[in-house]
Amino acid sequence: MAKTITITEESYNLLKSVKRKDESFSDVIKRLIAKEGRIMDSFGRCKIKEEVMRDIREAWRSYTEALL
Repeated sequence: MAKTITITEESYNLLKSVKRKDESFSDVIKRLIAKEGRIMDSFGRCKIKEEVMRDIREAWRSYTEALL
């Protein structure tokens, strides 16, 4: 089941910058979390505004709630 989420353009660009050709954005988020254990760890090496992190957290929360 697909869900629509809203994120800032900056958040979108950050996710797009790590997205591989064959991946969906959902795949990117899942890969980053699986690789590092937590999305905060994945992005912790970058300078990201708190607003962007809130968007990413909310997007992930919406995604996981949709799975329930």
